[in-house]
Amino acid sequence: MKKKAVAVKYTPKTKTDSPQVIAKGFGEKADILVKKAKELGIVTYEDPDVVEILSKVNLGDEIPGELFEVVAEILVFAYKINNKFPDWLKGTK
Repeated sequence: MKKKAVAVKYTPKTKTDSPQVIAKGFGEKADILVKKAKELGIVTYEDPDVVEILSKVNLGDEIPGELFEVVAEILVFAYKINNKFPDWLKGTK
């Protein structure tokens, strides 16, 4: 099975905006996508089940509602790694 990678971007204007799929790669392109993310200091997270579902989302589309919770957990993981919690998230659990 070919490796898959999906990039998700979340830049909320309000608390209700949803993350979007901004890049996808399969096989060698997945390796390039992950390598470039690491070069840019972007946190990567590996989960074959999540990437399988996200790889079916069209570029530029918001993630499906069923994945909000899992993607939120991944974003919290990334924020903790970078110590960059948005102001509206500070003090929440």
